Amino acid sequence: MGQHISYGRRPQTRFGYLAVPAAGKGPGVVVLQEWWGLVGHIIGAVDRLAYTGYAALAPDLYRGARAGDLDGARKLSLGLAMDQATVEIADASEYLARFCTDRDRIGAVGFGMGGSLALWSPALVDEVVAAVGFYPPRASIAPRWDKYEGKLAMIHAAEGDGGSGAPGITEAVASITAAGGKAEVYDYPGTHHAFCNDEQPEVYHSAAAALAWKRTLDLLGRQLG
Repeated sequence: MGQHISYGRRPQTRFGYLAVPAAGKGPGVVVLQEWWGLVGHIIGAVDRLAYTGYAALAPDLYRGARAGDLDGARKLSLGLAMDQATVEIADASEYLARFCTDRDRIGAVGFGMGGSLALWSPALVDEVVAAVGFYPPRASIAPRWDKYEGKLAMIHAAEGDGGSGAPGITEAVASITAAGGKAEVYDYPGTHHAFCNDEQPEVYHSAAAALAWKRTLDLLGRQLG
């Protein structure tokens, strides 16, 4: 359904995967990758959103690099600086706006490392008003939270990561609430980190993944229309 694209102006050309609904426009969602890179699981999430009626773009934060093992994923993620990620998210939101029915109300959905980035996005980009973080490992580490006023976050917590009581998640919820935003947190018993990633059968949990996706679409529908 979607396609790999380049956008922006040289020397700041960005790369990513874009999918739009049949109508050509829809509510916009930026999709943020796990530490593996822009792999099939993330591309599939973009396509699923477009099929549901959203215009979705996943920026390629590693610029074509993919991790084949945990050590490689760790190295790639450690090489992604916060200021670089912030600019990538802002640029993706700006480009996606041309396909949005409301360019001033955009969502962010992310998985793992991208789950943390998604949660931070409303604090970094004015137009991002809704965020969904799937099992975010560093949810509480953000440069600022003050722009969260009136915005909404949803966190899907894996039991294997400590669930909703994990320190990073409780701290993120407290920060979002203190800034005037709202946060919804859901626990998924019997799950491990990356339980929505069907490319990792050792942790994939189909029932939990389906429920988390349903809740995600519910939040996006409420916040983006």
